[in-house]
Amino acid sequence: MKHAREHGMKHTTLAHLAHLARAAGAYVALLALAALAMPSAHAQAVYRIVGADGRVTFSDKPPVTADKVTATDRTGRALDLSGTALPYELRQIVNRFPVTLYTSTNCGPCTSGRALLTGRGIPFTERTVSSAEDAESLTRISGENSLPFLTIGGQKIKGFSDSEWVQFLDAAGYPATSKLPSAYRNAPATPLVAVQKPAPAAQADASQNAGARAVAAPPAPLDNSSNPAGIKF
Repeated sequence: MKHAREHGMKHTTLAHLAHLARAAGAYVALLALAALAMPSAHAQAVYRIVGADGRVTFSDKPPVTADKVTATDRTGRALDLSGTALPYELRQIVNRFPVTLYTSTNCGPCTSGRALLTGRGIPFTERTVSSAEDAESLTRISGENSLPFLTIGGQKIKGFSDSEWVQFLDAAGYPATSKLPSAYRNAPATPLVAVQKPAPAAQADASQNAGARAVAAPPAPLDNSSNPAGIKF
């Protein structure tokens, strides 16, 4: 009787072990399928963030502000994320309602307008008006040549009024306080009309004309009877 019980217990233990082995095999198979279904590790960005105190942290979400941010994949390889310089929501507003400021030198209201945009953290493009071609182009755009001139999407604002500018920026959805990354900088101001360099042929003709003028015969001496001091104008 004792031998029969021991034999039955051994049979039960072996059956239980076989069941566990089959379950373990199925679990391994499920893990393999899950691994195949997961996206490639290289496609998932990991952000290496260096704070002002030098502390390094890692996150799978882009930071709003940071002194130094490097986006890498799971293996540590740097990723090109040049399109994420601005926070996502702000980038959407900029794409819908881009801001352009038209200014000139020695323009107090232009300085005040630029300071308002910069202080509020508004990404903007600045165009300078300093030549006759610039002034003509500004007149075509705004209808007059007064500065500063601001465009927010399709809206045109002539002159500087902080309350009016704030009203239009609010209506466009720009945040009331800066959401820009600490390292963000607007592009330098550029002329409204690009300076056109003369073609090489035109330069050669100009040089030839200058040479011809240089070798031209000197003019005949003037009668200085009425200008005894020889004053030249």
